[in-house]
Order: sequence, then C-alpha cells, then structure tokens
Amino acid sequence: MTTAHKLVIVRHGESEWNQYNKFCGWFDAELSEKGLEEAKSGAKAIKEAGMKFDICHTSVLKRAVKTLWTILEGTDQMWLPVYRTWRLNERHYGGLTGLNKAETAEKHGEEQVKIWRRSFDTPPPPMEHNHAYHKIISESRRYKGLKPGELPTCESLKDTIARALPYWNDVIAPEIKAGKNVIIAAHGNSLQERGGHGERVVQLT
Repeated sequence: MTTAHKLVIVRHGESEWNQYNKFCGWFDAELSEKGLEEAKSGAKAIKEAGMKFDICHTSVLKRAVKTLWTILEGTDQMWLPVYRTWRLNERHYGGLTGLNKAETAEKHGEEQVKIWRRSFDTPPPPMEHNHAYHKIISESRRYKGLKPGELPTCESLKDTIARALPYWNDVIAPEIKAGKNVIIAAHGNSLQERGGHGERVVQLT
C-alpha cells in the first residue's frame, strides 16, 4: 500500500518590486498590499482544504517569510517550526537587480533580456562592487555563515537549481519520506526543483 505524503508549495505574494516591474532577486523587497491579500487568499484556500502541517520551510527574504507567516496565521498554525535558508532564495539577478524590466529591454534588446531571464544556463551580468545594492546584499548578516564562494554575484536558472537542490535532497525529501506534512513558501525559480512527493502548488500570483 502506498502512503500519501503532502508537500504544499507556495510562491510568495506580489512584492513591491514586482509591482514596479523591477528585477528583484536577492533584494529584500516587501510584500505589496496586493501581495499580502494574495497570501491571505492562499491561507483561506489552505484552511478550507483542511491542510495541516508539521514543518515549514522558507527563504531568508521577507516576501517569502511574510507570505508563510500570513498563511500560518490564517490557518491557526503559527506554532509550527519554521526553517529559513538562503538556499531557497530567489535567483540572483546580478547586475540587473533593481532595474525596470521594460527599460532594460529597451536598452539591451528584448532578445538579450529574454536570454538572461529564460535560458537555462546563461546568467545575467554579475553584480559588481559598485552596484547600488551590492553592499546591502553581500554584507547582510543573514549571509555571514556562508562559505567562501557560496555567495553568488549572479545566477542562471541552472545555478539556482544547483544551489537549492542540496536542501531539497538533504532536508525536505527525508522529512516527506518520514511521513511529515510540509509547506514551503519561497520563490518561482528556487521552487523549480521539486521532488514529485505528491505536492500541491498554491499559486498566489
């Protein structure tokens, strides 16, 4: 007899930078008002489905953390253990961080921007030391424990999956195999690598 395990995957609600069509990546943007309402709607759907969880995972970026908090509050499960990891962060958009997507397409051409955004193994330009958001991101306390070479300056989708995969394999997959019900609130690109463990995706945006 096959035992059913539950993995619920939630992409964070709209952020303020999503609202302004900016490349966000590792910048710690707030949820917009719309994003908060999207998270509340997700909580309502999860509560109505009667989903109960044992363990929660999220990134170290507040738009994902607050989405998870909102869902846990709305489903009366605020007491659950929450594990945060940089490995579930959004893809690092490097030098594109903070730029308007439409304006970037005008400057570099739509085809080039499409390659940076959608190709599997072509990263965007790296974030240089003089970039407006380099210090804010690279010197954040949340990344102090990273080993030399682990903090990226840009990532392709391939890089993002390779970064997230160890956490999936070493932490999340064993929990599911042990019969735990798991919820993950993270980002579109870091959620690309899913293990097929009977997951249910709650799409907020």
